[in-house]
Amino acid sequence: MRVGGFIERSRSCFPSPGVQNILSMSRRLPNPSRRLADGGSVPFVGAIHAKTRASPWLSMGLLVGGAILLIFYSLHSSGTSNIDREAISKLEGGALCTLEVLKALPILNKVYGDSMHKVLHVGPETCSVVPEILKEEDTEAWGVEPYDLEDASANCKSLVRKGIVRVADIKFPLPYRANSFSLVLVSDALDYLSPKYLNKTLPELARVGADGVVVFTGMPGQQRAKVAELSRFGRPAKLRSSSWWIRFFVQSRLEENESATKKFQQASSKRSYKPACQVFHLKSLP
Repeated sequence: MRVGGFIERSRSCFPSPGVQNILSMSRRLPNPSRRLADGGSVPFVGAIHAKTRASPWLSMGLLVGGAILLIFYSLHSSGTSNIDREAISKLEGGALCTLEVLKALPILNKVYGDSMHKVLHVGPETCSVVPEILKEEDTEAWGVEPYDLEDASANCKSLVRKGIVRVADIKFPLPYRANSFSLVLVSDALDYLSPKYLNKTLPELARVGADGVVVFTGMPGQQRAKVAELSRFGRPAKLRSSSWWIRFFVQSRLEENESATKKFQQASSKRSYKPACQVFHLKSLP
């Protein structure tokens, strides 16, 4: 070692006892850098040595971490993950089936394809749904809010001013011509109508949708509309069974779109999506 060599040369050049004492003391002096590294009192020194020894593992860890990030990004850039979280938070309190419309948008795009280029959404909180539909490429969207817009956001008021969203009582004829839209989506609206008004409203929805209507309705047993919201809806939700709805569709001469129903079920299965609401696909009026 260099230190040892330096000591031996010193002995040959300065053989005096005083120098020998000094040199013997220098042998006993500890190496401060060695003590620091061995004792770990300064973590940075140990970290340098550990980093040098573990560099292959560090590289492997970075590669694995990068792969995980890529997978995470790909999952969140498709399907229901790219839904505006703010829009979801607005709906989680009450408009359950309107929230399902947001979750089902990727599947509806897969099922209906070009029929999703001009969409009308009918239901409460439509101001949260329309902007999400408009994010799709080459897609136009409008909304009908069946109830008063209480405490509407600035964005919702802007949509109303532009005529994109209308406040309209769906118990009466809609302010649109026949086949004005390629597809109509309705959620959290029909559950609050009695059969007397359903007989008028559903045919109206089928009239304005050239390629049909997709109905999102609650399932029996679901808790809907808090007491504070009853003044808005006018009555508690009537959650009907699928057999009830099927009978009603037949009586109203509304045909099921069997092809769309099958495609929706297949696409939902592939994405492991299980709707929290009943979903019915109806043909437009002839």
